[in-house]
Amino acid sequence: MAANPPEPTPELWRRVDAYLTDTLVGHDPDLEDAVAAQHAAGLPAIEVAPVNGKLLHLLARISGARRVLEIGTLGAYSTIWMARGIPADGVVVTIEAEPRIAEVARANLERAGVDAKVDILIGRAADVLPTLEGAEPFDLVFIDADKESNTIYLDWAARLGRPGTVVVVDNIGRGGEVANPATTSAQVIGTQRGLELLGRDPRFDATALQTLDLKGYDGIAIALVV
Repeated sequence: MAANPPEPTPELWRRVDAYLTDTLVGHDPDLEDAVAAQHAAGLPAIEVAPVNGKLLHLLARISGARRVLEIGTLGAYSTIWMARGIPADGVVVTIEAEPRIAEVARANLERAGVDAKVDILIGRAADVLPTLEGAEPFDLVFIDADKESNTIYLDWAARLGRPGTVVVVDNIGRGGEVANPATTSAQVIGTQRGLELLGRDPRFDATALQTLDLKGYDGIAIALVV
């Protein structure tokens, strides 16, 4: 009989994350430079972990995505991953609320050589998303912005997608707080409302996974527009 596995600790899961990153993702100067430029500009270190960036890249390839919508650009780390996963005639439309942050993202995209495949739209996502209605549907949607607006973003993901569109929502674990019905955190409540929408809205079929990686204890939701 196998011995009981050790309880996960921050030191342990970061060691495992480093092993998985080294083994399956590797090191990429353009991506690492994007993170360094983001930090140098004083932006928060809230980009996805490398293993999650690779997941987004693979989801773009698996789904055959040609048009990707990203809500929340930051330094464009995840944008670069997804842009690399779509064909030369594809596009990632990414929405960033702050012009200063968009400039950091734009420089990172140019350095990585994927700027021709990315359109950065500046403004509050809730205001920008309605302007995309009527265009060709998106094949993949990545939601990684203010959690209070997750229900708004998910509604637009369904409206701007098509049957078969893949939707990924980041940061749904909230360090375990997502399961606290008495929470007073607006971010956690917004996350809960988004997950509840995914569970009841007939436009979606969804699941979620807890994650332990470089960024700590969190999770992602993955849905299909049906």
